[in-house]
Amino acid sequence: SDTLENGSIIFSLSGVAFLYVEAHGSVFTDRETFFDRIQKFIRIHRNGFLLLSAALHGPKEWDMMFIVQQRFLGSNLRIIPVHNTVEAVKLMLTIAKSTSKPYLDSIRNRMLLAKTQIVEQSPVWKVLHQCQLDSSLTNIT
Repeated sequence: SDTLENGSIIFSLSGVAFLYVEAHGSVFTDRETFFDRIQKFIRIHRNGFLLLSAALHGPKEWDMMFIVQQRFLGSNLRIIPVHNTVEAVKLMLTIAKSTSKPYLDSIRNRMLLAKTQIVEQSPVWKVLHQCQLDSSLTNIT
């Protein structure tokens, strides 16, 4: 499609999109074209991730990530450094799975259950509950 940027991977059921970019030559020499690609990607996808791939993330790669972060600060773009395509694929699948509706509902339910258990078993909660009981007994007499 004309609206898709080269290197875009979209998981429509999860509502996430990834822009996979290898950090070498053209990314560093033609920054404006690189930034234009990112800008177009951001305009199209609300929930977007930039995967910046390099075998070794040296000072040049970290500087590029910093510049991209500064340039697109306040946007919905998240930048993730990856070392190879295998790592990128695992990361994309993990994010897509964790943001899919059925899995997200399951995570929310587990988090709510964990929160409830933590609050109920908290020593602070027990002390507050005891203080409330003590004050209610004092009000009765």
